Amino acid sequence: MAIKVQQQDFNLGAEVAKLRAAAPGAGAVVAFVGLVRDMDSERAITALELEHYPEMTERMLAEIVAEAEARWELAAAHLIHRVGRLAAQEQIVMVAVASAHRHDAFAACEFIMDYLKTRAPFWKKEDSSGDADWVQQQKRDRSAASRWECE
Repeated sequence: MAIKVQQQDFNLGAEVAKLRAAAPGAGAVVAFVGLVRDMDSERAITALELEHYPEMTERMLAEIVAEAEARWELAAAHLIHRVGRLAAQEQIVMVAVASAHRHDAFAACEFIMDYLKTRAPFWKKEDSSGDADWVQQQKRDRSAASRWECE
């Protein structure tokens, strides 16, 4: 497991190469990269500001990844989440997992993202043409995460 919370951008290819090196013999790698949206339902977004408490955030991210490792047979899992001010369309998060089989890799990657959206302690403020609004947790994110509660 490798978890990073950082301001600087990341190189997806380099990060996947590190994951593969940590998981020799894996048969599947699934990677997800989230971007700062440039639109919400009502307006154009110019930037997103992310704040966090480092120790609390890193502990929660580790717990989320550890839970994925307990549910599925993973050879490796890497997570990067950026903080600070990010312009629209910049990379914000990367989840990459390796496993022997694709089902475990897809499920674990999706689980980690669903729990990041609902459990990770990040505070997000969207900027839009001089206006700034704190982002509230979305019902669709809670719904997506709730499906894992039964498993």
